[in-house]
Order: sequence, then structure tokens, then C-alpha cells
Amino acid sequence: MAPLTIIVVFFLWVGSLLMVQGGDPTISFEWKVTYGTISPLGVPVKGILINGQFPGPNMNSTTNNNVIVNVFNNLDEPFLLTWSGVQHRKNPWQDGVLGTNCPIPPGTNYTYKFQVKDQIGSFIYYPVTAMHKAVGGFGGLRINSRLLIPVPYADPADDYTIIAGDFFNKGHTTLKKILESGRNLGRCDGVHINGKVAKGDGSDEPLFTMEAGKTYKYRICNAGIKTSLNVRFQGHTMKLVEMEGSHTVQNDYESLDVHVGQCFAVLVTADQEPKDYFVVASTRFTKREVTATGVIRYTNGKGAPSPKLPPPPVGWAWSLNQFRTFRWNLTASAARPNPQGSYKYGSVNITRTIKLANTAQKVDGKLRYAINGASYVEPTTPLKLAEYYGVADKVFKYDTIPDDPPAEITKVTMEPVVLNLTHRNFMEIIFENRETAIQSYHLCGYAFFAVAVETGQWSPEKRKNYNLLDAVSRHTIQVFPKSWAAILLSFDNCGMWNIRSEVWDRHYLGQQLYVSVVSPNKSLRDEYNMPESALVCGVVESMPRPPPAYT
Repeated sequence: MAPLTIIVVFFLWVGSLLMVQGGDPTISFEWKVTYGTISPLGVPVKGILINGQFPGPNMNSTTNNNVIVNVFNNLDEPFLLTWSGVQHRKNPWQDGVLGTNCPIPPGTNYTYKFQVKDQIGSFIYYPVTAMHKAVGGFGGLRINSRLLIPVPYADPADDYTIIAGDFFNKGHTTLKKILESGRNLGRCDGVHINGKVAKGDGSDEPLFTMEAGKTYKYRICNAGIKTSLNVRFQGHTMKLVEMEGSHTVQNDYESLDVHVGQCFAVLVTADQEPKDYFVVASTRFTKREVTATGVIRYTNGKGAPSPKLPPPPVGWAWSLNQFRTFRWNLTASAARPNPQGSYKYGSVNITRTIKLANTAQKVDGKLRYAINGASYVEPTTPLKLAEYYGVADKVFKYDTIPDDPPAEITKVTMEPVVLNLTHRNFMEIIFENRETAIQSYHLCGYAFFAVAVETGQWSPEKRKNYNLLDAVSRHTIQVFPKSWAAILLSFDNCGMWNIRSEVWDRHYLGQQLYVSVVSPNKSLRDEYNMPESALVCGVVESMPRPPPAYT
């Protein structure tokens, strides 16, 4: 070995080779996407597997890792994965949504290359094409802290991932046909925990094991398509320590409402009689409550779990009040040594306010979901490609919806929706839910400060109720029926970024849009050029590749 050169090679538990040779380490994955039979509720369904697994492999990474994922699409239809919560700083080309990326054609592969730059936390990946998310292709994505950055709790005995979600036995092609016929999906058939539901008859293999006296970390994510879940541990309390990339004030909870697309990390101490216990996930805000259980086993414990499950909470107010207990841990280090609270977001002047009001209406007799009177239609050319090639006017127009929608939205247009935002503007976005069902929104490329969720209608005087000190920095926010939510953020990450409903039937039928944040200096300090490996499609497919836009 040459002097002053250190090469470290070892295997992560997920089976991916990690090599460190100066600079930031690179981790590589090879994923084969196939159909396969799954039966999370006991009914065989055509599912989507990654390397034969449902849910897919757990992706294990560390802050600043370079991640390479070679995805082989062995389906008979286009497929595309997104990495929900990964910010892709200066690099929208790897976000994996249809506004930035062409889908991977059947029988081909595409290699994602991105860095989990200055991030920690618990996230998920999932497909964005068609209704694929309903039957698989999703899994956990964790970003661990570097060893030199302290975390605000002792190392757990082990680190587990719970992927829970609603499930429909109809299959993804039937669900797609239902939506395209102008109907909604109705209620789910059940709920799964890591693709399974415990029978509770003593024959169940444990999902996880714990040793008495030790503390374990559980990352809990809702990868369903439309239903909020309440998650709880039989006989045990949870200490919330992290939420979507932010360390939180460490409050104890008997149960947690986890809305679609959200991820929480909790500590659970094995301080009960050594035997089996259930982890429970049940639907929230549905007429018929559906519950799933999974077994957690104490090593050397004896005895089946009690059939008496801890009851779920009732009503919207409980969930709203729980949201208000979530607080950013201001003194904990983030992905870097500086404390999370070193950025005083509450003292920054707001330069633009955008109110986004979601509605459900009929267009030509078919159900469509809209934001500010526009129901998003996916163009055949990704928006970012059209913008980069200089042919945006052939694909979409900027700013076709108002910043402040009218009190009554009577007409709905169907079009691509792109808001043109100024780089580094500090903005306020108000999500106004005019529907009678709960909403969950996600913003790609960013974390934002979730400063308020309240009932009724928003008005400027509501700002006095904002949490301007320690609101959690996160990437999803729920909005209760006939309510609103406010977020604050600086749009400092150049690119084309998706704001979408995580409730997938609403997303599929139009409740999404994009924001374009362009580098004013056309500088590589702000955004990377289109990679050579990028897929092209639509109107740009036959066009010569333009010279690099940024220098």
C-alpha cells in the first residue's frame, strides 16, 4: 500500500459493496424489478418486487455517501423510482419523478447517481409510474450520521425499519382503470406491516427481536397510497427522536399518527415481561377501522402476545394536537456539527406567499383533483428536459395558476402546472384543504419548516399563531379536512421540483404541480448539467443534445 493512502473495503448488511478511497464513500446497488405474486392480506395479487423482495431492500447509507443504483426494469411497462426526502442538492436529474426523468422502458436499465449530501434520517423510496406504488417497489431508505457527528441519544442495540401501508387486493392495473374511468378508489381492503399481517395464533414468525433491558430504534414509515395510520407498540411507549431528517425534542408517546409518505424514528426499550408483543397499525379517519399486527419477540421470552390490543385514538382533534407537540431539537447536531437551531428561520422576511387550494371536481363527467383550479396532466416530455433544451413553450407555460385562488373554484383546467420561483427567495406556502378527506403533501428537493396546521381558513393575521422558533424541518405535511397548513422555506436548491399529494389517487388525477428554480448566473455552483446518461423522450428525443447550460 502506498504511503498516506488508506483503502477500506467492507460489506454493508444489505449486501452492497462500500469502498472508501479518499473523498466521500460510494455505495452501489443493483436492483432487478420484476412482477411476482404477493399476498399481504392472504389474497394472491400481482405485485412488484425488487430483487425478489416485497417490500424492497432496505437502503442503508451514511451522510454524504455517493449512491449508485442500477435499476433493471423487467416489467412490461415503464417504471421509475423516486427517493422521497432526499434533497438532491443541485441535482434534480436524479429525483426520479416524471417532471424531471423519462421512465425506464421495459427490458432496459437506468443507473441513478446521487449524493445524500448533508442529510440524516429516515426516508422511503417508491415508484411514481402508473399505480405501481399500490403493489410494491417501495422500501426503507436510511441515512446514518457520520461517526464524528454526535446524535442526541445513546446507540441503540439495533436499528429496525417498519414499512406499513394500506393495501388493495384489486391489483395496480385495475386500480388504474378505476381512476381513469372517473371514480375514486374507495376504502382499502386492509393494512400490512412489512408486507405481512400476523395471524395471532402462535404460528407467526417475529418481525423483530429484542433483548430485555436494551433499547431499539424503529424507523416507522407509511408507504401506503391513501390512508393515514396509527402505529403503537403493545405494552411499550415510544420516544420520538427523529422525523424526516430532523432530530426532535424527545417526547414519549403511546401511539403516533403517521400520514401517507411520512417517516418517524422512535426508541423503544424492552422493559416488559419477556414474551411476544404486537406492533399495531390501524387506519385513521375511515368509516371502518382496519388493523394489522406484527410480532416482536423478546429473546428467551416465553408466551404469545395478548389478544387485547392497545386502542387507537379517535377523532381529528387528537391528531392535530399531536402535531403541535412535535418540536425541532435546537441543540442537536444535524448532518454537520452546527446545531439544527443555528438557522433562525423565524426572523427571515417573507418575499412571496403562495396559497395552494385543493379541490375535487368533475371534468367531462369524470373525477379530477385540482390545485387552484388546475388539474395536472403529465406531458410526454419531462418538464426539466423541455426547459433544458429550450423548448419549454412546446410543453408547458409558467405561472398558469394564481398565487391566491378565489374563494370559490368553479372551473377546472387540465394542463401541466409550473410555478416560476426566484432563486433564494424565502417563501410562505399555504396548503388549504377544501375537501372532506385528509391530505398529505410532499415537496421534492427541500426540507421546509412546518410552522402551523389549523382548522378553518387561512388569513394573514393567522401568522401570529406560527411557530417561529422550533417547528420541525421536514418534507411532508398533513392538512386536515376544511383546514390549512403553513410552511416556510428558502428556495435555494435550483432545479425542477415536484409538489404533490402523497394520497396517490389524488396525485394520479391531478393534485400536483412543479416549481422551477433557475440559477440566475447559470453557474455550476448552483446546479449540475444534464448527465450524459440521462434518458431522453418526448419532443426532445430526436433533438441534438444542447451544450452544457451551466459553467
